[in-house]
Order: sequence, then C-alpha cells, then structure tokens
Amino acid sequence: MSDGPSGPPVTRGARRRRGLTERVLLLGPGFAYILVLFLVPLGLIISLAFFQRGRFGGVIYEPTLANFERALQPVFVQVLIDSVIIAGITTGLALLIGYPTAWVIARLPGRWRVVALILVVLPFWTNFLIRTYAWIVLLNREGVVNGALQAFGIIDEPLTLLYTDGAVVAGLLYAYLPLMILPLYSSIERLDPELREASANLGATPARTFVSVTLPLTMPGVLIGSIFVFVPSIGNFVIPELLGGGKTVMVGNLIRDQFLKARDWPFGSVLAIVVIVSLMGLLILQSWLSRRTETTADA
Repeated sequence: MSDGPSGPPVTRGARRRRGLTERVLLLGPGFAYILVLFLVPLGLIISLAFFQRGRFGGVIYEPTLANFERALQPVFVQVLIDSVIIAGITTGLALLIGYPTAWVIARLPGRWRVVALILVVLPFWTNFLIRTYAWIVLLNREGVVNGALQAFGIIDEPLTLLYTDGAVVAGLLYAYLPLMILPLYSSIERLDPELREASANLGATPARTFVSVTLPLTMPGVLIGSIFVFVPSIGNFVIPELLGGGKTVMVGNLIRDQFLKARDWPFGSVLAIVVIVSLMGLLILQSWLSRRTETTADA
C-alpha cells in the first residue's frame, strides 16, 4: 500500500537555491562581522591618510600626499626597522623554545598531553596587563631576578634589566610563545613515525632525519607560528610602554601616540597602512611558502 501522495520532485535548481540560502545563513554573520569591524575601519583609515591635520588636531579634508612623504623620514623608518628587529628576535626565540616544547608534548601519553596543552594556554586565562606588570616585579633592580642572582653570589650590584630592549623581548616572548607552540604541536602530532623509521633504516643520523624529513614536514606549522608571533609583536604597544619605559619605541607606540597624543589622525593612518601592507606581504609570503613546502613534500 502507498503511504500517501508524495510531494512534487525537487528540481536541481531548487536544491541549488536551497544550498545557496543555507550558505548565506551560515556565512552571513561572519561576513557581517568582517564588514563592520574590519573593512569599515580599514576604509576609514585609508581615506584619512590623504587629508591634512588641523592646527589643533582633527582633520582638514583637503587632499595631500605629504603624510606619505613624512612617513619616509629617517626617524620613522628607523622606528619601523627597530620594530622589525625586536619582533624578529622574539619570533626566533619563540621558535627555538617552542619547537622542542611542542615535540615533547606531542610525544607524551594522551592524558599528560592534555595537561601539557592546558599549561601552555594557562597564561591566557589571566589578565594581560597583570602578566605584564609581573615582569616589572621580576626585572626591576630590587626584583626577584636581581635578588636571586645576588643571593647566589653571581653578581655584586643589581643589573639593569628593566626598561631595556631585552625586557621588551622577554615580555613579548612570554606573551606570544603559546601562539608558536600550538601550530608546531599540530604539525608534529600529524607526523607519520614510519617516515622517520624509514630514514633511520636507510642509515640517516637523527640530525639528518630531522633536517631532511621532520623539519620539511613541519614547516607549515613553523611558518604559521612565526606569523602568529611576529604580527602581534610588531604591533604591540603595551609591553614596550611598560617594560621599555619609553626608551624602546615600536611602531605600535608611534601609531598610538599619533592618534591619542598628537591627534594627527592622517599621519597615524599612514603609519597604520604601512604596517598593514607589510603584514599582508608577510601573509602572502607565508601562504606561498606553505604551498611550495606541501608540493615538495608530495613530490
């Protein structure tokens, strides 16, 4: 017996329209978020870059390219170079520390692996400013580090650890090290152990196996982790302000000062555009290197 009259057959066009509607409903909130919180502010910054600063702040809507010429002055170029150097050192140290850490975590038993990953992200559960102020307690002349070094007789006089480039690098490294460990762990955890065994069976030393097999296969994690550390490091202004004491000026501090202190929004917008374009170039380079690495690995 028939269960009853069936509905009209669903045509291919109807299925396509329904699939399109579902995608719009699912992707709509994300696109709206990007439009409102990224594209609109970005468009505002780009538009302000071509106008002039008022005598007492604000914006005079008269087109000019003087802001771009000013950004090429040696003092501002040097700030950008110093920022790249500090962010690069932070990224390199994060890679040197993060890679063996991620390797050890990936080799732990399942239960302890979860515990280790929780410990890696545990600092993010506390306030960023509180964690940064803790470094002031550690590094000042009467702080924990100098006190321990003097107690063990290593030094006679307190060292100047705070308000230096080294303090800024230490603060950035502490803040963003988990962003290096997690992508590296993801890449290492997916490694096929039989590949390393095959390399060892062919007579390769552990160092040769690492350089020829392990490192190329984990290169996507290395690149992603490097971007995750470098990008926020170069734009950070809180850590250089607190741990650098005004002696270390990074591009994030410069942009902040132009918007909030000098009230020069057009020039601040130009500096922001320079950083955005530079970081977009890094992202494109990272994507190209990742595809090249995957192609080489497949070959």
